[in-house]
Amino acid sequence: MSSLNPLNRVLAKRSDLHILRKVWHMGVGSLCLFIYYQSGQSAMTWGWAILAVAVTGFTVDIVRARWSPFNEVVISLMGPFMRASEKDGFTGMPFYALGVSLALLLFPEKIALLATMFLVFSDPICSFFGIIYGKDKIMPNKSLQGAMAGFFTCYLITLFYGLYYQASGINLLIFAVVGGLVGAIAEMLSAFNIDDNLTIPVVSGLGLTVLNYVLKVF
Repeated sequence: MSSLNPLNRVLAKRSDLHILRKVWHMGVGSLCLFIYYQSGQSAMTWGWAILAVAVTGFTVDIVRARWSPFNEVVISLMGPFMRASEKDGFTGMPFYALGVSLALLLFPEKIALLATMFLVFSDPICSFFGIIYGKDKIMPNKSLQGAMAGFFTCYLITLFYGLYYQASGINLLIFAVVGGLVGAIAEMLSAFNIDDNLTIPVVSGLGLTVLNYVLKVF
C-alpha cells in the first residue's frame, strides 16, 4: 500500500497522553449537556435518540472493519482522535453513546445527568493523571494516582451539582464522598476489558441511584 494510505498512519496507544482525544471527549460531552439543558426535551426522548446514535456508531465500525476503502476515509477524518486498538475494531464513540443512553433510560434524570458528567470529565482527567503521575499500580493499567484523580473529580462534580440543586448538609457531603468512590470504582472496571465509556455512566448511575434512595439528596 502507498505510504499515503490512511490505514498506515500511526495512531495513539492507550498509554499515550493523547491530549486531543481528551479535549474532544470533554468538549463533545459538554456541548451535548448544554444542548440537553437548552432543548427542553425529556430524558427519555434523549435516551432513545442517543441510543440510535450508538447503534449507528456500532454499524459504522462493523462496516469499516470489513471494507478497507471506507475505513481509510474514517481514519483520514478521525485518526487524530483514535487509538491504535480502534483501527480495525470498535471505537469508543458508540460505547460512549450507549453508556449515556442507558443512563438516561434507566435512572432518574438528575442521577443520569450526574453519571454522564462523571463520564464527560472524570474519565479524561483520571487518564491524564494516571499517565503522567501513575507510579503505584493497583490494577492492570490502573494506578493509585489516576484513581485518586477520578475520585476527587467525581466528588467535586457531585458536590457542586448538589449545591446547584440547593441540596446541603451532611447528607450532601456523604453523597459527594461516596459518589466520588462510586465514580472511581466505575472507571477502574475498565481494567477487566470493559469499555469505561459504558461502565462509568451505567455503574455510576446504579450506585448513585441506590445512594440517593438512602440519603434522598435529589
